[in-house]
Amino acid sequence: MCGLIGYVGRRDAPDILLAGLRRLEYRGYDSAGICVQGPSTLVTTRAIGSLDNLDNTLDGNPAVSTAGIGHTRWATHGRVCVENAHPLSGCREGEFSLVLNGIIENYRELRSELMASGHQFRSDTDAEAAAHLVEEQYSGNLADAVRKASEKLEGHFALLAMHRDHPQYLVATRRECPLVVGLGEGETYCASMIAAFIADTRRVNLIEDGDIVELTPAGARFSVDSEVVARELVEVDWDDETAQKQGCETFMLKEIYEQPLAAARTLAGRVRGSRPTLEELELDGDVVRDLSRVVIVACGTAYHAGLLGRLAIEGWARVSCEADIASEWRYRDPILAANTLVVGISQSGETADTLAAVRLARSRGARTLAVTNMPGSQITREADSVVYTRAGLEMGVAATKTFTAQAAMFFLLALRFAEIRATLDQESIEVRLEELRTLPDKIERFLVGDHPINEIALRHFEKPFFFYLGRHIGLPVALEGALKLKEISYIPTEAYSAGEMKHGPIALLDASTPVVCIATDSHVYDKVVSNIQEVRARGAQVIAIASDGNEEIQHLADDVIYVPRSDPYLQGILAVLPLQLLAYRIARLRGLDVDRPRNLAKTVTVE
Repeated sequence: MCGLIGYVGRRDAPDILLAGLRRLEYRGYDSAGICVQGPSTLVTTRAIGSLDNLDNTLDGNPAVSTAGIGHTRWATHGRVCVENAHPLSGCREGEFSLVLNGIIENYRELRSELMASGHQFRSDTDAEAAAHLVEEQYSGNLADAVRKASEKLEGHFALLAMHRDHPQYLVATRRECPLVVGLGEGETYCASMIAAFIADTRRVNLIEDGDIVELTPAGARFSVDSEVVARELVEVDWDDETAQKQGCETFMLKEIYEQPLAAARTLAGRVRGSRPTLEELELDGDVVRDLSRVVIVACGTAYHAGLLGRLAIEGWARVSCEADIASEWRYRDPILAANTLVVGISQSGETADTLAAVRLARSRGARTLAVTNMPGSQITREADSVVYTRAGLEMGVAATKTFTAQAAMFFLLALRFAEIRATLDQESIEVRLEELRTLPDKIERFLVGDHPINEIALRHFEKPFFFYLGRHIGLPVALEGALKLKEISYIPTEAYSAGEMKHGPIALLDASTPVVCIATDSHVYDKVVSNIQEVRARGAQVIAIASDGNEEIQHLADDVIYVPRSDPYLQGILAVLPLQLLAYRIARLRGLDVDRPRNLAKTVTVE
């Protein structure tokens, strides 16, 4: 949530800041602003609503500058208004400015102390307490003021500060919130995500918790407790084109059609001959053989990918596995041991609850593994080892290609564990690896195929309620399909295990209810058919997701969408594809912005 960017260099800062903020729009925001260095004072411009509003305001207040900071705010403390928008200043407007992501937990105490010493507050935000605190600590050295102030701040945050008396100079720090430095030729960037400056540089310095970073056109200087430290320089392999729509009407549609590539890249180099290879896994064979339990923790779509992973790990590697919602698991006082592996899944690598769950696991002696799409993100520093999904930048708020990549990674991980633990023979592993190799082609085949999704969407887009049912591998698919519909169409939707339907949810069904049933090939297919017949008996309209060649299902459902046949586990990925497109078409028919659903943000970095 929220986005921030800073720039010092040789070009026009307002243009660069605004362009960077546009690349962070997908994180969600309700107001925006920038502050740039003027000839004798700092010039701040803020606006409510879209970045177009900020752009229009800037047109009426032009400022020529080569240094500045910018922010998109998602309201957590204080209503949505110009006064609460960032950048924020201290008492002396035009002298000091700050942008901040995160939450300052002790802001009330700080606010009271600062007001008692004469500070006057203009906003209702928690972040303004940080601005006044830095101002209070300032005595000519901005880096020292930021360091002293951050020591007094409780919570998790990333901030950027600038001062009128220090042109071409910014100071940044972070604590458990994303922040990275980008290094160009004679210019330096700092932002909450690499996406903000990927059009200009791919050379990145990763900021550690507690670092004080001084930014000038020549580069970045890192220090901890006033001692200069070196930070690794990383070159990311994205390009600017990945952040553009490439002719698609929305980012979400573009990313749905990028799923064959996301799966192929995730598997590339990790399936060699007849063996699954995950060299970066950094788990000794004896450790894997000794595992007594695997715990998968994640939120939202990543949690649904984890549910698919749980089934594959138990089914193939024969180790007890559970998947839990990170925001619940972290408060459960879980029982862990040294031979427990806790796997945290986070597309961004910055999901607050998943990070907290991984930290808890490590503090209690469990081994930890991160599955993420973001090199250098916080989760890569919290976990014992990391595997990357390589899905590329995902701009749409509703996750699509990252789900596919996460699920594919879990299938590969399960096969690697099965090989080490000798729970599948070599022939069985080879058969499943061949299915993994063909997965990108099958995804592609479905996406370019002819399906009745548009017609189904036209018949149902005005329905007030949807119901999704699945069993075994179909349950995570149903949960993910229902989440997609809720996220982007705002239609109330329930997803249930089909076996639980008679324990209450069947009361929701009537002749106007579309019921999406996951009926792909599996050992519980006959059970699903029985559940479909129960649904039809109540007059509901059945939309079935079935495997190619299953003609029987046409006599049981009002509509059928076929997906390619595959290993029953891998059909979990294939069966999600029509549900993504169905949700997409329904949302577009309802005239909604699928890339920026209301109330949602791409990355949830606060509780």
